[in-house]
Amino acid sequence: MDFQLSDDQRALRSGMRDLLGAVFDRDRLRAAVEREGALDRSLWRELGAAGFFALRLPEEAGGVGLGLPEAVLLFEEAGRALLPGPLVATHLAAGLVKGAAEGEAVVTAVAGELPVAHLAEADAVLVGTDALAREPLVGEALRAFVAAARPVRSMDPLTPLHRTRADAERAPAATERTPAHAGRFRFEAALLTAAEQLGSAAWTIEAAVQHAGDREQFGSPIGSFQAVKHLCADMLARTEPARAAVYAAAVTGDPVEIAAAKLLADEAAVRNARDCLQIHGGMGFTWEADVHLHLKRAWLRAASWLTGAGAEELLAAGLGTAGRLPRSSAAYGRPVREAGGGG
Repeated sequence: MDFQLSDDQRALRSGMRDLLGAVFDRDRLRAAVEREGALDRSLWRELGAAGFFALRLPEEAGGVGLGLPEAVLLFEEAGRALLPGPLVATHLAAGLVKGAAEGEAVVTAVAGELPVAHLAEADAVLVGTDALAREPLVGEALRAFVAAARPVRSMDPLTPLHRTRADAERAPAATERTPAHAGRFRFEAALLTAAEQLGSAAWTIEAAVQHAGDREQFGSPIGSFQAVKHLCADMLARTEPARAAVYAAAVTGDPVEIAAAKLLADEAAVRNARDCLQIHGGMGFTWEADVHLHLKRAWLRAASWLTGAGAEELLAAGLGTAGRLPRSSAAYGRPVREAGGGG
């Protein structure tokens, strides 16, 4: 079986990178930081027009008709660009929440006990780890939900957070949608978040290598020093296995493989950002540098949807099946503790 990207997939990834380079360059990233993470609705509509949110909707429903592997490529580019906003929730809400597919609506999600991203700006909220089996909060119910929440300090200046009431999971009534949808929502959200982590890990490699080639000490580029070479090599050695795991999980959709992909991508994003910060030296700690933004976002994503502890528990359970990994939608019902929500 050939797992190389097709020409169409490469073109899709390249097109999204070009688009984000045009509509969300470094100046706009910094402007978003100054706005304390407030969403740019025009950018959201640009993403909608490009098919970012409707990518997996059928063509007859106004979507692009592609699959999870293609969605992973787009979210990888979003992670590389450090694109703010509840991208994962809005993407998964396409076809469920009016306007989500077109980028006219901002949709966030709450699951578990973690704070909710961009709640104040949301037009709808998906509640619970079985969010596709419940009606989203909109209108008066949404306003009451937001009023009961309280803002909390976020480590990421691009992601405002709110703490919701403890019984948020039980707020909406369940519908008759297929129970398998519940697990699929959580695991697909975890996989798309892992793809964002992968993109961030790749960006930090490039930033570290470029700085190591430009910065000189004792008359030589610091990249010629063995300690710096090892740091850069370690960054690549973490990123490529994570890439293989994320791409493979997008093909199989298997919960155990998604857990492995999230675990590897989280480690690559967090540790690469830390090493990139180290290579940049004192400059990396300054507000003007972008490295710390990737580190803070990586920390936040690592706690979203499927934590390290939850992923390890799922992998351990998978090992107990003596190699018989689940491949059907019923596998999504597998319980996992410490799975949180996020944008």
